Amino acid sequence: MPGHQLPLNRILRGDCVEVLSDLPEDSIDLVFADPPYNLQLQKDLWRPNMTRVDAVDDAWDQFSDFAAYDVFTEAWLRACHRVLKTTGTLWVIGSYHNIFRVGKLIQDIGFWILNDIIWEKTNPMPNFRGVRFTNAHETLIWAQKERGARYTFNYRAMKRLNDDKQMRSDWEIPLCTGDERLKVNGEKAHTTQKPEALLYRVLLASSNPGDVVLDPFFGTGTTGAVARKLHRNWSGIERDEGYIRVASQRIDSVQPLPFEEDVFVTRSKRRQRRVPFGTLLEQGLLQPGQSLYFGPLGEREATVLVDGSLTSQGFVGSIHQVASHIKNAPCNGWEHWHYDDPDTGQRRVIDELRERIRKTTEDES
Repeated sequence: MPGHQLPLNRILRGDCVEVLSDLPEDSIDLVFADPPYNLQLQKDLWRPNMTRVDAVDDAWDQFSDFAAYDVFTEAWLRACHRVLKTTGTLWVIGSYHNIFRVGKLIQDIGFWILNDIIWEKTNPMPNFRGVRFTNAHETLIWAQKERGARYTFNYRAMKRLNDDKQMRSDWEIPLCTGDERLKVNGEKAHTTQKPEALLYRVLLASSNPGDVVLDPFFGTGTTGAVARKLHRNWSGIERDEGYIRVASQRIDSVQPLPFEEDVFVTRSKRRQRRVPFGTLLEQGLLQPGQSLYFGPLGEREATVLVDGSLTSQGFVGSIHQVASHIKNAPCNGWEHWHYDDPDTGQRRVIDELRERIRKTTEDES
């Protein structure tokens, strides 16, 4: 790659460590890695009806021992660490066979782990021998390149995706089956194809439109297909020509809708224009002496003072200070104080008044 240019929206054929070494440093916003799991299968698996299980027995998943696997893992992790931006993050998925070894190396190299996510498969393969628990989940590690650095987390998008509840670290998503499972001559194109729903959540959570997403084990291109749908740039590394053909055809068939910011960007409250609480008084949306209620049931009451502070049972402070005093914990007053709406007679959260001011400002501009 002359000049070490970052190739966008292309599959790069070759060994992932060698290809990564040619990519520019600090150029990638997000890495999603689905490396070999080193499943260590010793013999064929059979169902009770004596049909053979189509297990993962590919050569790329076979290593001579744990030491060889560790050398391989450390090499590609270090290569990913080099190309990630300081603000970038890394996702790695694995099973009990490999994820603990991967996790140790992630920490040794200098990544800082933000979360581990449990992908709970709603349709897992049974344990046909009946000698262990059914292996119904895989683990994703989410880590940032540099502890304390700013990184992308679209909290509000995740909350909305989860029916306006905080997204938890256990995700119920089915395995890739049916029409989504790619096949060549009637056989699975790839033994470990991941569901697009999983990548949709990962990319929506930790990247933005226009960001560069890298997948060093590209396979049949799930990361690239979802990235294209969500208007992310992508780069994939793959050494198997058969996988490359399937992935190329798959991604070429994706026709995303034209980009519109209101459709593909969930606005973060942190990035919106700051509206001081006192503005609500200045614009007549609240009045000095009016009562506010902590929580929709109003278990505690406060009085609005003329300078935009609140008083409740002798404690005076901002909407956040009084809320934190009541809850005895850090608290965002915009989300906890409620007022009685004179037009509807309903009790509503004061954040709606702030949003009304923001919308009026946007419309005027």
